[in-house]
Amino acid sequence: MQPSRFLEFLAVPLLVGVLLPSEPAAASDHDKGAPDAVRHAVEAGEIKSLADILASVRGKLPGEVAGVEIERERGRWIYEFRLVDDKGRLYEAYVDARSGEIERIKEK
Repeated sequence: MQPSRFLEFLAVPLLVGVLLPSEPAAASDHDKGAPDAVRHAVEAGEIKSLADILASVRGKLPGEVAGVEIERERGRWIYEFRLVDDKGRLYEAYVDARSGEIERIKEK
C-alpha cells in the first residue's frame, strides 16, 4: 500500500470517531433542554416536536408566541411559551411535550 493511501485508510476511521456524536447524556431532573437531549427525545418518540406542538395549540393560546424553551422537570419534558397578546400583556403557557396538552397559562 502506498504511504498516502495508507494514511487515508487510517484517517477515515479516526475522523468518523471524532465527527460522529456519542450518545447524548441523560438530562438531569431539572434541566434546560440541551439540543442533543431534546433531539434524541423527539427521535425516540418520547416527546412531540416543536412544530407538532405549535400546530396542536394554535388558536388555544392567548397571544402570539414570542419565545419558547423546553425544560425537563421532575422527569417530564415541558415546553414553556412566552406570549404577547394584542394589548401587550405577557403570558407564559406550559405545555406537556409528550401529550401536547396545555397544563397552565399565567399572566406575567
